[in-house]
Amino acid sequence: RGPSPPRSGLAPREGAARRKGKGRRGRGKARGEGPLGKQKRSRRMKANDRERNRMHHLNSALDALRSVLPTFPDDAKLTKIETLRFAHNYIWALTQSLRLA
Repeated sequence: RGPSPPRSGLAPREGAARRKGKGRRGRGKARGEGPLGKQKRSRRMKANDRERNRMHHLNSALDALRSVLPTFPDDAKLTKIETLRFAHNYIWALTQSLRLA
């Protein structure tokens, strides 16, 4: 590899120092938002609760699916994607065996 092309005339520290004065960026919370901030926080907490419940239900469904799939050894827990792929292949194999019978 050859040398990388020059970025700009600024040294690395100078560019970082210049950006500091630009104000807030990113996802940090602003202080003193008032009622609108409380409403946003409440909505975010409700959305987080919904997502947490969704993941709990998904994990419960995957555990139920794992319990009916034959695995060797029995104590090996399949990952989510392994469970779905194994279930797909298992259903396909059962379908093929029924077609042949």
